[in-house]
Amino acid sequence: MAYFIIHQYESYDGITVSKTAFKLYYIQRGVYSDKTNMENNMKDFTNYIYNVEDNMYYTYIGITTKKDNAIKISDYYKKIGYETYVKEKLIDNHDFVQILSEYDNILAKTNDDESIKVICNQVLSRYEEYVNGKRKD
Repeated sequence: MAYFIIHQYESYDGITVSKTAFKLYYIQRGVYSDKTNMENNMKDFTNYIYNVEDNMYYTYIGITTKKDNAIKISDYYKKIGYETYVKEKLIDNHDFVQILSEYDNILAKTNDDESIKVICNQVLSRYEEYVNGKRKD
């Protein structure tokens, strides 16, 4: 019985049970009332991720482990005409966080717009693989 209850919480969004949770900074682009509206508004972006909360579609165009990098990503998008919001969220996927940390080290050392764009796209692609289970094996 106890295993069943704990096992249910291990897959429940927002609750971490006996695992290490990592704080990440998500760069939010927008919130949309339906999927079609979201897709139409996100056409300018090669990669993005989204999640549904309270029947609203939240879109993200960057993820980082470092506050300074979150500001750098937000500033990049602002420079090219997009308003963003930095949101803190917890994640317990150690493999993704390990890969993200490697990208963060590279991102921290560059101010080149094209490099920032490429890193963001790579990170979002890895998120799809490691967190959303859409690996390209």
